[in-house]
Amino acid sequence: MELAAMKTHTEKRPNTGLRGIKLAALILGSSLVLAGCAGNPPSEQYAVTESAVNSAISAGGTEFAPVEMKAAQDKLKQAEFAMHEEEYEKARRLAEQAEWDARLAERKAQAAKAERAVQDARQGVQELREEGMRNAQ
Repeated sequence: MELAAMKTHTEKRPNTGLRGIKLAALILGSSLVLAGCAGNPPSEQYAVTESAVNSAISAGGTEFAPVEMKAAQDKLKQAEFAMHEEEYEKARRLAEQAEWDARLAERKAQAAKAERAVQDARQGVQELREEGMRNAQ
């Protein structure tokens, strides 16, 4: 008897109507956010990319990483053209790629300069050793 009294009516009501409305609202909201983003020029990203390219040039990227610098500069030009054509998503993507190419060029230039400094230091040490050996004789 107690088991019969403990049983409760736990039938689940399908709430597909409410779930469908929530899903539709989520999809609509997401599409509005994406549409809003697609309509704005990526001015901030473009400025960040220009700064990265200029930093890479200052670091010696054109000398030590010419391939990466050329890629960064070409993509930056393509991004500028895409912005003028109001293809903002394409412009943003190209600007991001140009930024990373420029950052890679800058790092390669820094690494090459560091390697050159190490070689110069080794050569200086070698010359000092040779001079010390001559003076000792």
